[in-house]
Amino acid sequence: MIDEAVLSELSVAEFRETAASIENEVGKVIVGQADVVRTVLVGIFSGGHVLLEGVPGLGKTMLIRTLGQVLKLEFSRIQFTPDLMPADITGTEIMEEADGRREFRFQQGPVFANLILADEINRATPKTQSAMLEAMQEKTVTVANHTYTLPEPFFVLATQNPIEQEGTYPLPEAQLDRFLFKINVGFPSADELTEILARTTGKSNPSPDVAADGERLISMQALARQVPIPSHVSQYISQLVVATHPGSSPAPLVDQYVRYGSSPRGAQALVLGAKITALLDGRLNVSFDDVATVAPAALRHRLLLNFEGQAEGIRTDDVIADLLQAVPKE
Repeated sequence: MIDEAVLSELSVAEFRETAASIENEVGKVIVGQADVVRTVLVGIFSGGHVLLEGVPGLGKTMLIRTLGQVLKLEFSRIQFTPDLMPADITGTEIMEEADGRREFRFQQGPVFANLILADEINRATPKTQSAMLEAMQEKTVTVANHTYTLPEPFFVLATQNPIEQEGTYPLPEAQLDRFLFKINVGFPSADELTEILARTTGKSNPSPDVAADGERLISMQALARQVPIPSHVSQYISQLVVATHPGSSPAPLVDQYVRYGSSPRGAQALVLGAKITALLDGRLNVSFDDVATVAPAALRHRLLLNFEGQAEGIRTDDVIADLLQAVPKE
């Protein structure tokens, strides 16, 4: 457990310097994907969990593994498969014999780390996926009526293949909502692909250096929460989230194609993400543009489309863009 009393207060300049150093070190390994890296870092600085979705081979796992090297944290990788059991994640009690007595001892699972790579999380069954819920929300694990506290800081960075890929299970809405952001990882450009080939098929592989540790991340999270948010921006976020629900939304796409809108966690993700976006820009005031920047990642997994929207190929990003245009900024 890290003692917050010993954490020194960060300045905005130190916050930006640390963030830039992390991005530079990650850039030694990851080609392009600057927006993806930035959004993942915003999620980490918020103290939240991040879900990355994309077809296989786009570097999702490599990005998270590289972050594990750049951030001086205890790193753990869990490969989700259809036969993975909940105890394989949380741990289990084992019987030991000592001095003629038998007693149970809890053996920690791989979830007891600071940075968890949940690789291909939607390849496991819903029962196993739900084993992550308590860890992600409460940062504890309960086994055999005993509750164990996870180390701080604690982040889950998960990857998943698109649902249409064979052998996948859609994540339950309750678990999706635990992710602060959902990031879509796109295919690289031709120039980026050429650079990827040069780095991955040459004689040597680039190695990043450590740029931050757990104490620095916790102090960055504390600074982010101290950033004031104007009342009119806070009200705009509330109106934006309420407008994701059909029935009285000013956005036409919501009433036509959305079945269920965002939970209050969506508003929390917008506030925290906007605060950190402002800090990364060197500002201590949150603007409407900061909210718009993080809105797709904060809301795209919290909007459930109806059958008509799915049949017509409507994307949640299209609905979010319509929302940003329709909800007035006052």
